[in-house]
Amino acid sequence: MQPFYKNKHLNTESMKMSDEQLVKKCLEKDTLAQKHLFDVYSKKMMGVCLRYAKDSDEAQDVLQIGFIKVFEKLDTYKREGSLEGWIRKIIVNTALDIIRKNKKFMNDVEMEKVDYQLQNYNEDAVDVLSVQDLLSVIQKMPTGFKTVFNMYVIEGYSHQEIADELNISVNTSKSQLSRARAHLQKVLIKEKVI
Repeated sequence: MQPFYKNKHLNTESMKMSDEQLVKKCLEKDTLAQKHLFDVYSKKMMGVCLRYAKDSDEAQDVLQIGFIKVFEKLDTYKREGSLEGWIRKIIVNTALDIIRKNKKFMNDVEMEKVDYQLQNYNEDAVDVLSVQDLLSVIQKMPTGFKTVFNMYVIEGYSHQEIADELNISVNTSKSQLSRARAHLQKVLIKEKVI
């Protein structure tokens, strides 16, 4: 299949559409606009999916399900904030729905009373890793660690928001984040990054 940007039937004007114009055309069921929307945002959203999924196959599933929801709910987009942020929220919620459905997360957070506190955690060490290396480490984390780490560190959720979203306690969220950081530190020490 020929890449979208090389489609002879697509004029350059449609490639320069604003998000508002793109949404309008997608709502009119314009398949080229829908493909364009997917092409513009799917790569970034795949990065989000990879942070939550256990592997690339699951991430691809999350991406596909998430974009189906994007197109189904596009009429609810109120143009408050960026379209990318709105899509990201749907993708993150899709990933969380899949985690909840698989119930893997619940097994990881049962140890709420265990309190792992890092004594010498060096957050600057993360900057030394390439994006691919960091993504690889995050993907190998247990689901509970990974989910809370992504929501807190990358997506910017508070512990209360994480607790509400995942139906866990604030202390469980804090504990999972602490264990995720300990796991990350252990990997960085093993790889001699710190």
